[in-house]
Amino acid sequence: MTQPTSTPSPVATAAPVLPATLRLGAVHLVVTQLDRSVAWYQTALGLRVHRHDSDVAELGDGTVTTLVLHEDPVAHAPGHHAGLYHVALLHPEREELARAALRLAAGRVHIQGASDHGTHEAIYLADPDGNGLELAADRPREQWPTPEQEFSEFQRGGPLPLDFDALLATVAGEAPSAQVRPGLRTGHLHLHVGSVERGLGFYRDLLGFEVWGSLPSAAFVSAGGYHHHLAFNVWRGPDVPALPPHVVGLREWTIELAEAGEIAEVRGRLEAAGVPLADRPGGFAVRDPWDMTVVVTLAGADA
Repeated sequence: MTQPTSTPSPVATAAPVLPATLRLGAVHLVVTQLDRSVAWYQTALGLRVHRHDSDVAELGDGTVTTLVLHEDPVAHAPGHHAGLYHVALLHPEREELARAALRLAAGRVHIQGASDHGTHEAIYLADPDGNGLELAADRPREQWPTPEQEFSEFQRGGPLPLDFDALLATVAGEAPSAQVRPGLRTGHLHLHVGSVERGLGFYRDLLGFEVWGSLPSAAFVSAGGYHHHLAFNVWRGPDVPALPPHVVGLREWTIELAEAGEIAEVRGRLEAAGVPLADRPGGFAVRDPWDMTVVVTLAGADA
């Protein structure tokens, strides 16, 4: 009697996960007039200039570079395509966000909005070229809402408004300061893409970000349970084309990992999937499905 045969069950493989020690490095932005932009970031946001050449400038808190500005005089305003939504500059404490608000008020800088997301408080504005910026400060992690709580609130009408009175009360009596204090870092990046599912296929399934929360039109992904290191949306419409050249906005952004072996793991996943890579000091660069460049590098490596 012939014994029945059975098909072996496929071996389950763990989904790739980026390490919890991940940090975001510098975000590179395209601007049309470098000197004008550097002056604005100094006066409006209090950033310190680490380097200022003829066509590129590095800005940050005096120690760590968070933004690199690249001049392209022929760059045009973004259109109906993938690209930057905003980059968040994360302040080390709530009081520093309050000082940023004082600085904006003293300079009569126009803001586009301000929100309390539960996980973090945020002020939204744009630089002289229209590059979207978020000034943020995280709440203590034990106070964060769950993703379900945060996104149900969002779907009921958006996040709560920022309580400026409560924020400014943390620095009551202080005069506006000219420069940020040490501790400013890149908090997160938010992109326009053509498909949330394709974005997840690249950023979750290949790079290894985990989904923290999502909407039908956007996904928020991170490492180590953070509320989001990266978000991407289809708010410019589904199936928008790739980022073209000579456009104001994102040039590239940076993921920093602590160990060379961690970089090798990510590289191996991308190479196995046939994704083209380019060597960079301490790591590599790769383009997402919409030709936006992300650099994966060893923390502390020269760009």
